[in-house]
Amino acid sequence: APTQEMLKEANQSKNFSVYEQSFKELMVKRSIENLPKQLIDGACLLCSERKPHECHRRLVAEYLQQKWGDVEIIHL
Repeated sequence: APTQEMLKEANQSKNFSVYEQSFKELMVKRSIENLPKQLIDGACLLCSERKPHECHRRLVAEYLQQKWGDVEIIHL
């Protein structure tokens, strides 16, 4: 999940590209690709955004898909 500071900045600036870059850097820093895949196999990522284009769940799914290669992304 993004930090409270990231969310605050994103809400104030309304600039998703800046938020997106910051969040990607946070995922790298946290090394989320090292999570055991079985922990999230079949998981559903939730977010308060209605559409995936400006949502951290999309960023997480795409990041893990890039790192793991065998991630299926389905937006509900």
